[in-house]
Amino acid sequence: MTPSLSRTTAATCVPNRKKPMPSLFVFLTVWKERRELAGLSDARLKDIGVSRVDAAREAARPAWDVPSRCR
Repeated sequence: MTPSLSRTTAATCVPNRKKPMPSLFVFLTVWKERRELAGLSDARLKDIGVSRVDAAREAARPAWDVPSRCR
């Protein structure tokens, strides 16, 4: 007897994660923070100790690349 498609699909599609996936709220918050960081002036970036290159690199990261502090 062969297993049903739903049993096979369910067994193979469940990711093996140690931590739960961040919520949609976390993704949107990270995305918004990165957009705001990209729009800061050089004077503001200097105030927080971030270079223009570092700000651009962080802003270019995709929203699903969530820092560990947000999980």
